Amino acid sequence: MAKRPGSPRPETQTTETDSADTLPVAAAAPEKALPPREAAVEALMRLAAEQPWNDIEIGDIAREAGLTLAEFRDLFPSKGAVLGGLSRLIDRAVLEGDTADLADEPTRERLFDVLMRRLDAMTPYKDALRRISYALRGDPLSMLALNGVALNSHRFMLAAAGINTEGPLGRLKLQGVVIAFARTVEVWLDDDDPALARTMARLDKEIRNGERFMERADDARRLTAPFRALGRSLLDRGGRARRERHAADDRNEDAGNPLGGDPAAAI
Repeated sequence: MAKRPGSPRPETQTTETDSADTLPVAAAAPEKALPPREAAVEALMRLAAEQPWNDIEIGDIAREAGLTLAEFRDLFPSKGAVLGGLSRLIDRAVLEGDTADLADEPTRERLFDVLMRRLDAMTPYKDALRRISYALRGDPLSMLALNGVALNSHRFMLAAAGINTEGPLGRLKLQGVVIAFARTVEVWLDDDDPALARTMARLDKEIRNGERFMERADDARRLTAPFRALGRSLLDRGGRARRERHAADDRNEDAGNPLGGDPAAAI
C-alpha cells in the first residue's frame, strides 16, 4: 500500500560504533613463503646458530624448512650442499647491488668495496657461520670442498669489481682472493665493533699483499717466457714424431706381404 503524502519517513539511527562494525576489516597480508631452496638454507642457518654443526642431520633441516625428505633430496644432496647454497644467496645479494659508483675507482678500491658488501650480506648469518667455521677447521676434506665453492663465488666478485680472471694468471689471482677473503673472515667473525675497523684493516692489508704477489708473479711469467716457448716447441716436435709413428703403424699391413697381415695366415 502506498504511503500517504506527508507521512514521516522512519529515521534510521546509526551510531558511531555501528558504523565502525559494518566496515570491512582488511585481512593481514600473509607472509610470503620462501622458495624451497632458500627455505632450506635459512633453516640450516637457524639450526647452526643454536647447536653444533656435527649434530645437525638432514632430517632436522628438512623439518625446520617445512620440507619432506623427498623434497629436500630433490634440492640438495647433503648438508654441505646447503651450505654451498648459502654462498649462492650471498653472491646474488652482492651482484644485485648497484656498483655503478665504483666505475671510476682504482682496482683496489673496487675490490675492497665488493668484498665489504659480501661481508654485509653475510652479517645476518654471522652467529651460524662462526660456529660452522670452528667446527670445520679440523676437517681438511670439507675445507677443500668449500674452497671450490669459494672459487666459483669469488669469480663473480672479481667480475663485479671489473677484474679479469682469465689468462695465464687468472686462476692464481682467483685463488689468491679466496685466501685473502678467508683470512679476513676469520677476523670478521670475532669483530663485534659496528664500524668493523679491524676487519677493514685486515681486508685492506690482504688486498695490498695480493697486489704485490701478483706483480711478482707477472714479472716471473715475463722472465720465463722464452723458456716456456722453448718447452712448447720441444713438446710440439715430440708430438709430431709420435703422430707420424702412429700413422705408420696404421698403414695396411697386407701391402707387399703375400701372407697378409694376420700371422695365422702362414699356417
